[in-house]
Parts: sequence; structure tokens; C-alpha cells
Amino acid sequence: MLVDSFPVGPLQCNCSIIACKETGEAAIIDPGGDPQQIIEAVKRHNLKVKYLLHTHAHFDHVLGSKAVKEATGAQILLHSGDKLLYDNLMKQGQLFGFDVEEPLPVDRYIEDGEEISLGKIKTSVIHTPGHTPGSLCFSLEDKESILFAGDTLFRRSIGRTDLWGGSYEQIINSISDRLFRLDDSTRVIPGHGPDTDIWSERRENPFVGSLA
Repeated sequence: MLVDSFPVGPLQCNCSIIACKETGEAAIIDPGGDPQQIIEAVKRHNLKVKYLLHTHAHFDHVLGSKAVKEATGAQILLHSGDKLLYDNLMKQGQLFGFDVEEPLPVDRYIEDGEEISLGKIKTSVIHTPGHTPGSLCFSLEDKESILFAGDTLFRRSIGRTDLWGGSYEQIINSISDRLFRLDDSTRVIPGHGPDTDIWSERRENPFVGSLA
């Protein structure tokens, strides 16, 4: 298994490339800008990108999707709960003072519990509404367990819920009922900022409270 994560775009979204080392089949999670940097990483690892997986449809997680799809032919995947946000990416950008291109159509909407195969590895889809209605996390298990948490769970923090479709109650429930049921050793790669792990967040995240 290959995992390569790095910040991209004006808001430094964590973009992650995940791949099966044996087959080279890959997915890119949240290509949120700097598409040339993402494409160069794909070429460096000699990968065939099958999917662009989006944890949600805020513009800073989607800015590079059009260019990366055009370069790789990968399918754009999203939860249907964020269709309205995706369809209004240009308006989102205007609200925050950024120029955003009209996006390409979503190739397929994905739902909670689906498994996405990349060669000999699989990532599981976890629906975690709260930051947005269609927020997703992606769970990857191989020699180590990794959760790509988007803007649902951060190191000692949670995603904001004051934007359209956000719900504080939902995000707390998503974290408590879905994410904190994962193994304590699970590494968490959030949508922004440094990595963390489930064990630390269960005990030290001030927004969710100690569930040790």
C-alpha cells in the first residue's frame, strides 16, 4: 500500500494519494488545488488513477478535480448529499474571494458502507454528516489502519458547522458513533493540519469530550 499526503491549494487542504503497490491502481482523496503538483506525484509513483474521492464538496477540496480528471481520466466520486454544494462551486468561491471554474459532472455518487477497490486494497466509505450533509470519511486497512477524515475530525478539533448544511449535533454524533468506534491505533489524516489518531482524539478532543 502506498499513501502520499501533502497540502494543496489556497487553504492548504490535505490531498492524499492511495494506491496498491502491486498493481499501481490509485485514488486521489480531495484534490483541492495545485493540480500540477498532484499530477507530478502520480507520475513519480507511476500510478493509474481510477478515482477522485471527495470527502465533501467545499471548494477548497475540489479546486484541482477538473484538471486532474482531464489528465488522468479518473472518475469523480461524491456523496449525493453534497450535490447542491458541488453544483454551486463557483458561488462558493465568490463568497470567499476565489475564482473557481465550473466543475465537471460527478461520475458516480457513493454511499455509506461501499467498498472501493484499488488493486488488492480496499477503502470503505463512512458517511459522517455534520460539516456538510454529504461529508464522507474513507477508512483504509492494510498493515496499518488509516482514516481520511476530511473536515469532520481534526487534531483536537472538529469541522465548522456554521456553513450551509452544517449541523453541530450531527458532526458530534458522526464522530462519536462512527469514527470513535474504529480501532484506537487508527491514524487520522484530516482535511487540514497535522495527523492524529483515534486514541488521542477520544481522550483529548475538547469538542467531543473524553470517551476513554
